[in-house]
Amino acid sequence: MKFPEPIPVRELAQKTGAELIGNQGLQATGINEIHQVQEGDITFVDVRKYFKKSLSSAASVILLNEKTECPPGKALLVVDDPFRVYNEIVLEHRPVLPLSSNVSDTANIDPTAIVEPNVIIGHHVTIGPGCRIHANAVIGEYSVLGKNVEVQSGAVIGSDAFYFKRTEAGYQPWRSGGRVIIEDDVLISSGCTINKGVSGDTIIGAGSKLDCQVHIGHDVVIGKNCLFAAQVGIGGNTRVEEEVVMYGQVGIAQNLHIGKQAVILAKSGVSKDLEGKKIYFGYPAKEARMAYRELAALRHLPEFYRNFYEK
Repeated sequence: MKFPEPIPVRELAQKTGAELIGNQGLQATGINEIHQVQEGDITFVDVRKYFKKSLSSAASVILLNEKTECPPGKALLVVDDPFRVYNEIVLEHRPVLPLSSNVSDTANIDPTAIVEPNVIIGHHVTIGPGCRIHANAVIGEYSVLGKNVEVQSGAVIGSDAFYFKRTEAGYQPWRSGGRVIIEDDVLISSGCTINKGVSGDTIIGAGSKLDCQVHIGHDVVIGKNCLFAAQVGIGGNTRVEEEVVMYGQVGIAQNLHIGKQAVILAKSGVSKDLEGKKIYFGYPAKEARMAYRELAALRHLPEFYRNFYEK
């Protein structure tokens, strides 16, 4: 998530009551959790074993709960509860604003777009030319739709990221500061759900087509011209390259990478990265030819047992 204007790190320290260590002249340009950080971003860490990962990341400003050596050019903000401060900064720039009408006054809808009855369009949504939003769809805050996007009835775009921090008091939700970006010529069929990013963007690439009841988790990036059949589910922060095909009920775990032109057959479960230009099947998914050989071998096990042990 980027700020409208850079924020001096001294101002952040004063506002949060943090002890400032390192570059006093830095200005923060955004805020992101560790998977999404870029130069200029604020991030946080509150477990010592992850200090090194955060300090060596692209982030320029790190919220943490212990004093430590500051890498050159960065700034540390030492506070008692880094997660709370992180969430407060996000909430300051993405306050929770309930809707008071079906279509927010802040939405930017192209005059050529078709918006059917009972559509909900949230704050700061952008809908491009030639789009068609079917009745009873929901387009959540800060979502961006390109040209000729079709969103069918019952689809929900821009729901909150399913992302929590576990604490002694229970699971604490993060304020979702990211967006959903749907590029040109995308089809989102009925009943699809697409979570916005925790702090970055969930992106559906141009020309991609999603069948009914597909779920896309937070911060997922889908390449151009992908085809997903019904009930595909993709876990958060996964990257899917161009022209990938997933058949019905394929499940993809979080934080994975699926290569260009991969084909994943129905009901497969993906738990690790997959190379492109191959066909996969099974749980865990593997190259289809190997999976079919294994299934064929399993069918012969009773006969093998009888021949080997009963003679």
